[in-house]
Amino acid sequence: MIHISSITRSSLKGLVKSFHLDLLRPLRQWLSRLHIETPNRAHKVASLIPAQCPFERDVVFFGRVVSHIPPLCKLNPLYNELVELRFRALCYLADECGEDISAYI
Repeated sequence: MIHISSITRSSLKGLVKSFHLDLLRPLRQWLSRLHIETPNRAHKVASLIPAQCPFERDVVFFGRVVSHIPPLCKLNPLYNELVELRFRALCYLADECGEDISAYI
């Protein structure tokens, strides 16, 4: 005898595992498709997006590490897309405009 409830539960588990909702996908795609076409936009992007993850710290109390605060980039779900956008802006400035980008690094 086949139990309908066991079939339903197992099929629902498989359906839930295969269904992944990414609410930030449109924003990720927009950032990936954003073109750097002017030096002004490239300078703005390169200056707004930091080169390193900010604020990674160890909290020290009497010479002992009490706590560790992770880098904020680990908490940002769009971090990879933003770093890619910054890289494209720097490449545009260096390759297309022939500018020195050492100030942004």
